[in-house]
Amino acid sequence: MEAKYVRLDEIAKRFGYHNLTPEIDLHEVKIYHRNINRPAFQLTGYYDYFDNLRVQVVGQAEHEYIKTLEPEVARERFEKLFSCGFPAALICRGIKPQPYVIEMAVKNGIPILATEKTTALVITEFLRWMNEQLAETATFHGVLANVYGEGILITGPSGIGKSEAAIELIKRGHRLVADDLVEISKVSEDLLRGKSPVLTKNFVELRGLGVVDVMSLFGVESIMEYSPIDMIISLEEWDGTTSYDRLGLQDEYEEILGLKIVKHTIPIRPGRNLAIIIETAAVNNRQKKMGYNAAQELCDRVTREIHKHKSEEPGLEKTDNK
Repeated sequence: MEAKYVRLDEIAKRFGYHNLTPEIDLHEVKIYHRNINRPAFQLTGYYDYFDNLRVQVVGQAEHEYIKTLEPEVARERFEKLFSCGFPAALICRGIKPQPYVIEMAVKNGIPILATEKTTALVITEFLRWMNEQLAETATFHGVLANVYGEGILITGPSGIGKSEAAIELIKRGHRLVADDLVEISKVSEDLLRGKSPVLTKNFVELRGLGVVDVMSLFGVESIMEYSPIDMIISLEEWDGTTSYDRLGLQDEYEEILGLKIVKHTIPIRPGRNLAIIIETAAVNNRQKKMGYNAAQELCDRVTREIHKHKSEEPGLEKTDNK
């Protein structure tokens, strides 16, 4: 299976880069590496640890250094650089490359893109977008909704009521991200983000009613393009023989793409309002992030009361610590 990549013409279109080498078809150039390189050391002749899989970004510093070299030396340095076979070069700040640079690029089949943007801005936006495009991904069966700013992934067996819970959340002012299938990407070492597949975007399937278009029914404010995954709500049929967590002192986790996500298992039975339970879970999760744990506070109160009553029992003498 081929590794994930982004075509260079998509990058050029996304950021408005101009192609200085029209002889090369950008659609045929695949970028596999999310990072970039500034070839300052390479232009001095140092090639140890050079990663030729990265796009090379030339900014003001590289340009000013090349101007200090004799024309013959500068040409040799660029000839060596382009012989390394990197995927593409990106020149910032509207710098105009020498004609021989364009000639070498075409000869080696390496496209050169140009932009008026500053080098720092180019690097920042390139890295952020490429991290998203080349992120590790997985597909989950479930519903993703954003509730009070928390991304809630609702999972459970087919027919348990995930989509119905999503509709109720939407009616209460929250937003739908995906129904049935959720595409999850690991966009950083501590962040998962989910979105809907293109085919099912904005649609929800309700058994007995069919497919409904959420945006058409409830408005554009009822949907969300993507959301972080902050918590998992796992729905299951109520089982009277199962002991369910009643305090919440110990968090349960599920691992997705190497990251542990807080998980709550909610038993389903008639009369339980799933939307309110999910809202409460979302707010409670936010409180925990802010340092307040209701279950721990209750436990601490009980502990203090026990110690208080013990100290007030008749016949107990106070201890003098002096």
